[in-house]
Amino acid sequence: MTAPLYGSLMLDIQGAWLTAEDRQILRQPQVGGLILFARNIEHPRQVRELSESIRAVRPDLLLAVDQEGGRVQRLREGFVRLPAMRAFAERSDALMLAEQCGWVMATEVLAVGLDLSFAPVLDLDHGRSAVVGTRAFEGNPERATALAGAFIKGMREAGMAATGKHFPGHGWAEADSHVAIPVDERSLEQIRAQDIQPFARLAGELAAVMPAHVIYPKVDAQPAGFSRRWLQDILRGELGFKGVIFSDDLSMAGAHVVGDAAARIEAALTAGCDMGLVCNDRAAAELALAALQRLQVVAPEGLSRMRRQGFPGSEYRQSPRWQQALSALRAAQLID
Repeated sequence: MTAPLYGSLMLDIQGAWLTAEDRQILRQPQVGGLILFARNIEHPRQVRELSESIRAVRPDLLLAVDQEGGRVQRLREGFVRLPAMRAFAERSDALMLAEQCGWVMATEVLAVGLDLSFAPVLDLDHGRSAVVGTRAFEGNPERATALAGAFIKGMREAGMAATGKHFPGHGWAEADSHVAIPVDERSLEQIRAQDIQPFARLAGELAAVMPAHVIYPKVDAQPAGFSRRWLQDILRGELGFKGVIFSDDLSMAGAHVVGDAAARIEAALTAGCDMGLVCNDRAAAELALAALQRLQVVAPEGLSRMRRQGFPGSEYRQSPRWQQALSALRAAQLID
C-alpha cells in the first residue's frame, strides 16, 4: 500500500472582499491557508472584516501576510511603518529594539485577525543579492542570529509563531527568484559555515521554515524547496527541525524548473513541504488544487501550531507595552 502524501495549499484572493468564487475554493478541504497581499488591504477595520468573513467560511484556515518591515510590508495604511531589519545592525541597543519591533509587528497583524507574518528573514546579507539586501539583519551569522532571535522573542510574546526564511540562505545567489532561477555555487561546507548558522541555532525557536527557490548544484540539482536532501536530510535530519515547512510561492520563476503548478506542488510536498503556496495566479492555484485532490493528500499535523496565540483587543494601542515599544523605536529614529 502506497504511503499517503501529506500536504495542503495556501492561495490568495483578488480583492478586498470575498467573492462567491473565493468562497467556493476556500471550502475545499485541501486548501489550508490564505495569504493577503497589498491589493487585499485598505485599512485595519477592512482587514478585520475580511478576516472575519474568511473565518465564517473556514474557521480553520491559516491567514498569513508578509509583514517583514522595510520594503516588504503589506499592511500600511493605519499601521506602523516598520524599519528594514538591517536598520538594527549598528545600534548598541539593537537586541532590545529588534524585540520591540517583533512585538509591534506581531501585535498589529494579530489584531486584524491574521495568524502570522512570514518573518523573520534569516538570509545573510553578503552584498550580492538585491532581493535580500536590507531585508537581512546582518552579514555576520552570529550577529544575524542574535538579532533574529530577539525579533522572534518579541513575536512570541505577542502570540505569533515565527517562520524563518529562506532556507538554507538566499543571500549569496545574485538572481531574484521572483523572476529568475538563482544558483549558489558554493560547497555544502561553505554554506554550513555561514548561511545555515541562523537556521541551525534558531531551529528550536522557529515554528516554521520557508526554503529558497535557489539551486545549490554542489548539494542537489533541485532548488531547495523541491529537494529531499535539503529538507529531509539536512533541515529535519541534521538540524533536528520539527516544525512546519512552507514552500515559497510556487508561481515564482525560481520554481518553474519543475513544470506546471500541479507538478510543482506535488514536487514540493514530496520533498517535504507541509504547505505549498500558489499566489497571484488563480488558474495555477486551481491546477494545484486539482492535483492535491487527485493525489488524495492528507492534511499534515502541526499546521495548528501556526495559529495565533495572541488576540490583542481593539484598545491595544492604549496599553503600556504598546506605548513603551513605540517610544523606544521612535527614540531610535526607526519609525516616525
